[in-house]
Amino acid sequence: MSLLPLKGDIPKFLEPYLPQRVDGSYGRPFVTLTYAQSLDSRISKGHGLRTTISHPETKTMTHYLRYHHDGILVGSGTALADDPGLNCKYGGTRCYEHSPRPIVLNGQQRWKFEGSKIQELFLNNQGQAPIVVVSEEPSVKEEHVTYLVCPYNDSLKVDWRTLLEKLYHEFNIHSVMVEGGAVVINELLLRGDLVDSLIITIGSTFLGEAGVEVSPSHSIQLREVNWWRGTTDAVMSAMLCNSGNDNFV
Repeated sequence: MSLLPLKGDIPKFLEPYLPQRVDGSYGRPFVTLTYAQSLDSRISKGHGLRTTISHPETKTMTHYLRYHHDGILVGSGTALADDPGLNCKYGGTRCYEHSPRPIVLNGQQRWKFEGSKIQELFLNNQGQAPIVVVSEEPSVKEEHVTYLVCPYNDSLKVDWRTLLEKLYHEFNIHSVMVEGGAVVINELLLRGDLVDSLIITIGSTFLGEAGVEVSPSHSIQLREVNWWRGTTDAVMSAMLCNSGNDNFV
C-alpha cells in the first residue's frame, strides 16, 4: 500500500525528538518509543488481533520515523500477531535503502523468520534481514537471521541495558525505534534512563475493555510535551523524566 504524502508540519514537530546523539558518549543507541493507541489506552482489540487505529497520514509519519532510525524493535507477540514488515516506505524510489534493521525479541523462540513478511521483503530487496534476540543459541538456526544472545530473567523479560549496549557495540545500531507490543511498551515506559523520546499516536476510537491495554505499573511524568493534530488523530511527543538525555548511568 502506498503512503499518503507527509504532512508539511510534521518534520518540524518531530525534529526535537529524533535521534540526536552522534558522539557515542552513552555507549548505547538513541531509543524512540512509539506506538498508536485508542482513546481508552488500548493498542489492539484483543490479544493476537491485528487492529487498525491510526489514520493513513500518521502511518506516513511512522515510516518517516523509520527513515531516521538504524533499527526497529518489536516483541515476538507483535511479530506473530501482526506479521509486520518493519521496513521503510518513506523517501521516494530508493526508500528501501533506508529501512531499519528489524530486531525481534524472541526469548521463547516462538517467532520464525521463514514465511514471515520480514523474510518476503528481505528476499525482494525491500527490507533487511532481522536480528533475533534469544536467551540461548537456538539448536536450529534460520538462514539470513543473525542471533543475539542476551540475558532474560525468570519472567522472560530481557535485560534492556545489556541488549542496547550489544546492539550498539556489536551491530553499530546507533538509534532504535521500539514499536511494541504491550509488554515491551509498559516495561520501557518505566525506563526513563534508557528511553530518549516518546511519540504516541492517539486514534479517534475506543476499543473497549477486552482490548490490550497500555498502562505502566506506576505513575510516570513527561516533559517537553508537544502535540500535533491531524485529520482524525492526535500525536503527542515528549520525553520521560530522568531520561537518558539527562542522566544516563
